Amino acid sequence: MQQILQQAQQMQQQLVAAQQELADAEVTGTAGGGLVTATVTGSGELKGLEIDPKAVDPEDTETLADLVVAAVRDANRAAQELAAEKMGPLSSGMSGLGDLGSLGLPGF
Repeated sequence: MQQILQQAQQMQQQLVAAQQELADAEVTGTAGGGLVTATVTGSGELKGLEIDPKAVDPEDTETLADLVVAAVRDANRAAQELAAEKMGPLSSGMSGLGDLGSLGLPGF
């Protein structure tokens, strides 16, 4: 039982480290052939938005809005892929620890 608890504690530390790595990482998404670029953290927080002046048409703000939404969605998709890449090995490792959720361990 002690070995299982040590394993769980080690995996929790790895999970916290991976979560911090995701929070620190930045990914980008684009739309309109690069006219709009969104930057988000690996945890999905929008950090920046760049709009090429060519995308700005005062008579057609709907297209610009659509491009912004598409760029943010693309960046969030990239963030989710990064999260799956970083967290996937940890979550699959937890399944081998049995029913630790009933032990009340934080993060499980």
